[in-house]
Amino acid sequence: MRCAAGWLASGGPEAADRLLAGLSDNALAALPWLWPFWAMAHQLPPDGAWRTWVVLGGRGAGKTRAGAEWVRGMVEGDRPLDPGRARRVALVGETYEQAVRVMIEGESGLLACSPPDRRPEWKATARKLVWPNGAEAWVYSAHDPEALRGPQFDAAWCDELAKWPKAAAAWAQLRFCLRLGDDPRAVVTTTPRNVAVLRDLLAAPDTVRTHAPTDANRAWLAPGFVETVRRQYGGTRFGRQELDGELLEEVEGAFWSLRQLDGLRGEAPEDFERVVIGVDPAVTGGAGSDATGIVVVGVERTPEGRRAWVLEDATVAGRPAVWADAVAAASRRWGADRVVAEGNQGGELIEQVLRQVAPDLSYRRVTARRSKGARAEPVSALYEQGRVRHAGTFRALEDEMAAMTARGFRGAGSPDRVDALVWALWAALIEPARAGPTIRHL
Repeated sequence: MRCAAGWLASGGPEAADRLLAGLSDNALAALPWLWPFWAMAHQLPPDGAWRTWVVLGGRGAGKTRAGAEWVRGMVEGDRPLDPGRARRVALVGETYEQAVRVMIEGESGLLACSPPDRRPEWKATARKLVWPNGAEAWVYSAHDPEALRGPQFDAAWCDELAKWPKAAAAWAQLRFCLRLGDDPRAVVTTTPRNVAVLRDLLAAPDTVRTHAPTDANRAWLAPGFVETVRRQYGGTRFGRQELDGELLEEVEGAFWSLRQLDGLRGEAPEDFERVVIGVDPAVTGGAGSDATGIVVVGVERTPEGRRAWVLEDATVAGRPAVWADAVAAASRRWGADRVVAEGNQGGELIEQVLRQVAPDLSYRRVTARRSKGARAEPVSALYEQGRVRHAGTFRALEDEMAAMTARGFRGAGSPDRVDALVWALWAALIEPARAGPTIRHL
């Protein structure tokens, strides 16, 4: 009965009427919970002896429902108390809170998808679901891969693996956990991103995949949603990834690659010699204006010399009062020694706005006289030398970095985050090495 709903839709109202008229009352009551009847092709697992099924798709393409229904199919038996193929399941999300909100309690999560007589009980204190037939599922955070050292499972569902901060470590630990039963399997539901763990997973011989764009699920999305986002992002690199669900290759000539950035993550030190905040301000902040890039960088002294850590991307959209508050808040959080802001537009107004919310802020205005690509190139060299590391995953910032070339930005919109990063690293590493504390026009 795979994709029977699609067959009915193509047959028109008469076909649907004929089918429904021939069903008993019990069959009609069960129909809403019969997932193979309603599912689209990309939401059903492929046949064959695979170990991992990767569901790639755009935002809202129905990936979460596919994952929840696969788990249901694994743990449920023919009758409510009958055992299913899986008895112990791992549910892994980017964070524990997101796993609960999306995978457990969400509109397409396990509780919403389960019929009343098979609905599992969520035991929040134990962080697990318990089905009437005794099957159990435990919730884990990808932020804590070590929590997966020890337990064992016969099935697993991983949501948004491509944006996990410690994806390689978490996935490796999970694979060691899948050692129960005759055929332990995992499903991964994710919007694609060109990160090493996803590339390697898709290349594995025991991995299968299905794929769909956002448009495939438009019947279940808010009216006008697809048209709105297509109008804004259609044809862009961001849109191809987030709406079409494409796994994109690196931009030719980009200063940074996502593979390179994956290798530069680590645990930042607790203390820094200096903390600098780079700001690329949007002077108007009205509807349709660019965001204000705000990036925090810390400098540590090592035996090899000074090294910078990207600590936070605090970029916001809004009027000057909004981003000024965000800059001041970031300064307080990190104990910033200096705020550096591009003043080509706004000039003294930028400092005035900042002084209104943070009178004692150490502020320096810089003026851009070279192209964005020319300013970014020396900063990319710092990355190649291993003198900059990232204290976590900064997805939006890194996507912009992967689209910055010597000939300019090749992404959608304006590279506000990259500009802020460049200003911060010039002030943190390049200018002190060249000319002491004075920041020159760049």
